[in-house]
Amino acid sequence: MLSHLLIRDIVLIEKLEIDFGSGLSVLTGETGAGKSILLDSLSLALGARGDASLVRHGAAQGQVTAVFDVPRNHPARMLLADNAIEDDGDIILKRVQAADGRTRVFVNDQPASVALMRDIGRALVEIHGQHDDRALVEPAMHRQLLDAFGGHVGLADGVAELWKRWRSAEQELSRHRAKVEASAREAEYLRASAAELSKLDPQPGEETELSEKRAAMMRAEKIAADIADAQDVLSGPASAVPQLASLLRRLQRKAAEAPGLLDEIIKAIDSGLISLDAAQSAVEVAMRASEFDPKALESAEERLFALRAASRKFGVQVDDLAELRDSMLADLADLDAGEGRLHALEAQAATARDEYDREAVSLSEARAAAAASLSRAVMGELPALKLERAEFIVNLSASAENRTPEGIDHVEFWVRTNPGTKPGPLMKIASGGELSRFLLALKVALADRGSAPTLVFDEIDSGVGGSVADAIGQRLARLAERVQVLSVTHAPQVAARAQTHYLISKSGGADRVSTGVAEMDRLARQEEIARMLAGATITEEARAAAERLLRENTAVS
Repeated sequence: MLSHLLIRDIVLIEKLEIDFGSGLSVLTGETGAGKSILLDSLSLALGARGDASLVRHGAAQGQVTAVFDVPRNHPARMLLADNAIEDDGDIILKRVQAADGRTRVFVNDQPASVALMRDIGRALVEIHGQHDDRALVEPAMHRQLLDAFGGHVGLADGVAELWKRWRSAEQELSRHRAKVEASAREAEYLRASAAELSKLDPQPGEETELSEKRAAMMRAEKIAADIADAQDVLSGPASAVPQLASLLRRLQRKAAEAPGLLDEIIKAIDSGLISLDAAQSAVEVAMRASEFDPKALESAEERLFALRAASRKFGVQVDDLAELRDSMLADLADLDAGEGRLHALEAQAATARDEYDREAVSLSEARAAAAASLSRAVMGELPALKLERAEFIVNLSASAENRTPEGIDHVEFWVRTNPGTKPGPLMKIASGGELSRFLLALKVALADRGSAPTLVFDEIDSGVGGSVADAIGQRLARLAERVQVLSVTHAPQVAARAQTHYLISKSGGADRVSTGVAEMDRLARQEEIARMLAGATITEEARAAAERLLRENTAVS
């Protein structure tokens, strides 16, 4: 419920603080005292459109802070959690309106958007009046209210979930059908291309490996002739090795005849022969290493050519050819298996639609029963509100083809104000005074189902009196047993039924006027109700009547 309201520098209000309690609270005062300003201020804190004209003349800015005490499981707290706003206790909505038109929003002292404030405000407060557009006149809310009244919100949630499941199945079917159709159009190309790539059988990294192998073979081909010449010089017919070996043997035989003379020559020739032998061995190793098969080089070049030609043809890198082949084969597999998969998805979508249809029909039947019950409940309230010739209708139309997350029903509250006239939407048919009484009857019928924790009624008793005003007061009091009710009223019969009575008044001189609010005790209440009964001149008879009203309603409560 709304527990505290602080207003600073809004129109005629300089500073105003009000603590509200549970039950029925009424706000009264003379015309022009500022009752509408109070509601405009509250609306500002609930996310209504800001306006620089709301700022008190001479002030740089105005502000309104509304504090709410609601249970931990209230939907408004879920909105706070969804928006990462701390929620340790009361919900505090603060709106700062600058004189230059700018506006700032704070939720639990954290900066927030007007949209979030509006969503939270709608979950916390309903304002009902003759010309209020936040109330039950919005057709978009009628289906939700009917579901709340009928107690089948869970069934409606189940239908919404089935709708999501069906739409998801339809979307998957649509995607697969498009894929199959596209694959079918490209089937011939896919089959030829996949066959070509499968025959080529490209492997990741193959191009690099072949390039390196080809380069190595080409390098070997270039030096093979030089290695062959070296072998011919060292080991061929023209080799000097045999002659040097023969010379070494002759010199070794002569060495004894001339001691010391031939030793260095023999040593040098022997060392040379050893080096030449090592050179021959190295040449043989080089020849073996440089051996290559010309056919292998030709094969590598042909393979590289084929891979690069395929790369150009299909517009991908050589290393991506294998992935492209696999993708084509997968598309062909989808195409081949597509019809079967398509039939399976069609069956799934049909099953999901059938499940939705069954539950949507059940929900529609439940709504039809609830609609009749709600109509009777509202009609039961109308005679006492002097609408005994009127008719309240829950207009429910169902179309099996109109599948929505909310079901197959369109729900709108209609009225007929006089017999023989054509019924129509509540907002279009009912006059201002009738509208407020229809809304009150509807709220009483709904009681605490589908209701915000705080209900504000703005002069819904305007233009009525006597028994009708008393009936309105009775119904506001009944509502206040379940939710907090605030009522701006001119009817003494309504004021007398309140648990708390606030007087709105203006004070100040000709140059500076301020609106104030004060909670009244029993004696002050009697005087105010007497004024409401008598007008400008309060008589003793009016005071006696006021006392009687208070006494009777105290006895009833």
